[in-house]
Amino acid sequence: MSAALSHPLPTARDLEAALRQALQPTTLEVIDESGAHAGHAGANAEGRGTHFRVRIASPLFEGKPRVARHRLVYDALQVFIAQGLHAIAIEVL
Repeated sequence: MSAALSHPLPTARDLEAALRQALQPTTLEVIDESGAHAGHAGANAEGRGTHFRVRIASPLFEGKPRVARHRLVYDALQVFIAQGLHAIAIEVL
C-alpha cells in the first residue's frame, strides 16, 4: 500500500468540516461522487471516497479570481489529497 493510502480515505463530512474551518462558507455542499467511478478505491459503500463535488460560497472569495478561489479550496483539503483524495470538482457560488 502506498504512503498516500496509509490513512483512511475521507468522508464528505471530513471535507465539510475542513472547509468550514478554513473558509467560513455561507453556502456549502459536499457530495461524494466516488460511486460513479468504479475501479477507484473510493467506489465503495463505506462512506469514504476519492471523488467529491464541492459547491461553496465564502466571503474569503470576494475580489479573488476563479483560480485563487479554487486554490483556497485545494489548500483547505490538502491533507485529504495527501491521503488519496483523487478528484475534486469545485463549483464556486
